[in-house]
Amino acid sequence: MDLDIESNRQARNYSQKELFLRVLWGIGKFIFHNTPRIFFGLRVGILKLFGAKIGRSVHIYPSAVIYMPWNLAAGDYCAIGEDALIYNLGKITLGKNVTISHRAHVCAGTHDYTDPLFPLLKPAIVLQDNVWVCAGAFVGPGITIHEGAVVGAAAVVTKDVDAWTVVAGNPAAAIKKRILQSK
Repeated sequence: MDLDIESNRQARNYSQKELFLRVLWGIGKFIFHNTPRIFFGLRVGILKLFGAKIGRSVHIYPSAVIYMPWNLAAGDYCAIGEDALIYNLGKITLGKNVTISHRAHVCAGTHDYTDPLFPLLKPAIVLQDNVWVCAGAFVGPGITIHEGAVVGAAAVVTKDVDAWTVVAGNPAAAIKKRILQSK
């Protein structure tokens, strides 16, 4: 049996509102990407203008790619690093103190490969408080990374990550517990 790619391409994957917002965001992201590196507040303001829910003191770098700002919620003191890809066809929610390091990919979009029509799916992703997604890591659709977990550099997360656990590898597997040192 072949995939029905022609029907897939004719499917309406986005509402009229989303299509309109995507056109507007094409202009908005041009401005976003051309802001000086230290203008974090301006970039947050631009994202909020397009429907993002963003807390206090959030740092998002100008080279980060936010696919659909209206599907992004980020708590206080989050950071999205250089060249990070937030592919948020579905909702991506970041708790407070979440860091997504440079070139990480958080992917809330996929296709149902078991259906010949290959329909687009938009499963939400949640990164709870105090999560760190390290450089070059991939977090797949529908994943929850629980509080305090660390996703190691270049790890590929295909299953939920337990709280205060460090995972690494492809596929990501638990390698130890995260223990914070007291000051």
